[in-house]
Amino acid sequence: MKIAILSRDSTLYSTRRLKEAGQQRGHEMQVVDYLRCYMDITSHRPKVIYQGKPLHVDAVIPRIGATNTFYGTAVVRQFEMMGVFPANESQAITRSRDKLRSLQLLARDGIGLPVTGFAHSTKDIDGLLEVAGGAPVVIKLIEGTQGIGVILAETKKAAEAVIEAFRGLKANILVQEYIKEAGGADIRCLVVGGRIIAAMKRQAPPGEFRSNLHRGGTAEAVRITPEERATAVRAARTMGLNVAGVDILRSNHGPVVMEVNSSPGLEGIEAATRVDVAGKIIEYIEKNAKSGLQRDRGRG
Repeated sequence: MKIAILSRDSTLYSTRRLKEAGQQRGHEMQVVDYLRCYMDITSHRPKVIYQGKPLHVDAVIPRIGATNTFYGTAVVRQFEMMGVFPANESQAITRSRDKLRSLQLLARDGIGLPVTGFAHSTKDIDGLLEVAGGAPVVIKLIEGTQGIGVILAETKKAAEAVIEAFRGLKANILVQEYIKEAGGADIRCLVVGGRIIAAMKRQAPPGEFRSNLHRGGTAEAVRITPEERATAVRAARTMGLNVAGVDILRSNHGPVVMEVNSSPGLEGIEAATRVDVAGKIIEYIEKNAKSGLQRDRGRG
């Protein structure tokens, strides 16, 4: 098959691993900078054009950066219009990128979450803090990613100051309960095709509550419980993601989902678990893109 990896940087670990895994399985792999793509949007013969030539591929693996979600998902949607199989569909990527929307959808499906508040006006700070159970609370920028724009406010005054500052910048924020019992650790579950293929525990360094690896956190393989497994799989399904990184905290009231990531990094989890995650993603595409191609040929 011809498979395009939609990525802005061919040197990134995840992009390189996906390309290598596909080539090892005999596929023609191409890294495509989706911001350099342009589209012919017509009802009869839609096209994605890259470096002056229409792209003809059987499947795409979107690795869309958070700051480029709008255009990146437009490119994925154009491929969908062409009948190309996407590892993750454009609508699912958009859905998961909106932190507020994703939490609302997860809550509707009864998936465990930290108690979360959302408000527009700084006049409602007291009520907002009460919703989240009072200080300490975690304050998050809705547009934040990779731990950026996530602040632990240990007192009510600190929380009020942070909320007022963010709202003064017209930023949208969420206020969540602080899961102290998690001890600065979370679990990243890698879900592919409705199955967990790898899981690691990430531990924040001393003095830090964010466990992101690029912020100095450490990672190790972890055995997850049946409840954690079910929670991660359901969260990915709720978002409509075939490939997802689901971040879970172990709380006193069971596993709670912090985030569902549509472009999970592969380096940390492959190193911690020794699982060929990239190969599993290519294997999933093989099984599902081929059936789609057969259906298309049948229609022709």
